[in-house]
Amino acid sequence: MSNITYQIEHSPAYASLILDLRPQQTVLVEASAMAAMDTSVKMQSKIRGGLMKGVGRMLGGESLFINQFTAKNDSGRVYVSPGVPGDIQHYSIENHCGLLVQSSGFVACSDTVQIDTQFQGFKGFFSGESLFLLRVTGRGDFWFSSYGAILEVPVTKDYVVDTGYVVAFEDTLNYNVEMIGGLSFRNLKTGILGGEGLVCRFSGKGRLWIQSRAIYPLLNFLHPFRPTKSSN
Repeated sequence: MSNITYQIEHSPAYASLILDLRPQQTVLVEASAMAAMDTSVKMQSKIRGGLMKGVGRMLGGESLFINQFTAKNDSGRVYVSPGVPGDIQHYSIENHCGLLVQSSGFVACSDTVQIDTQFQGFKGFFSGESLFLLRVTGRGDFWFSSYGAILEVPVTKDYVVDTGYVVAFEDTLNYNVEMIGGLSFRNLKTGILGGEGLVCRFSGKGRLWIQSRAIYPLLNFLHPFRPTKSSN
């Protein structure tokens, strides 16, 4: 159930989020993600949680500032568009279960939700992804985005995902980054020649969200077509 009335349109390729706020209701939105809003809605930019938490969000791929939108005397609508074309997913945060989200995945949330960063250590270093994940706790609504469509996977035991496709997962799941098939010369050769490599192995019970596309293969595809400076 959502406390904030919302719609997700144009998914999964170019999803946008529409938030309908009641009078005196507030929502937090990632900086620069607001596309349009009613004049009854007022915006403030804040470093939520103080400077250190703001810096922590920057390490997690987010902006230092978070924009706060409040419908004052009348209800109002806010249109939110993430920077990367893809999907948007809603998640209801409960006190007994939090969420870990990929860097730059935050879109919007209730003002009762807390967003911090969690250092991945060598997991992040060896996976080639961000060293930090966003850790979402508290109680309320939370929306996150991806590059490509979002697929929900219920995990009951073990599950393996390429590191570039992980979007978010509940903190009831444990995870480790490893070479696909284990660490050996044969598996290393198979991973390199087969285009695969490091994966996240999840265990436990909870929900996991993966994206249908990865951004790095797209960048590798576009790399040969980039403009280059002539030597003449």
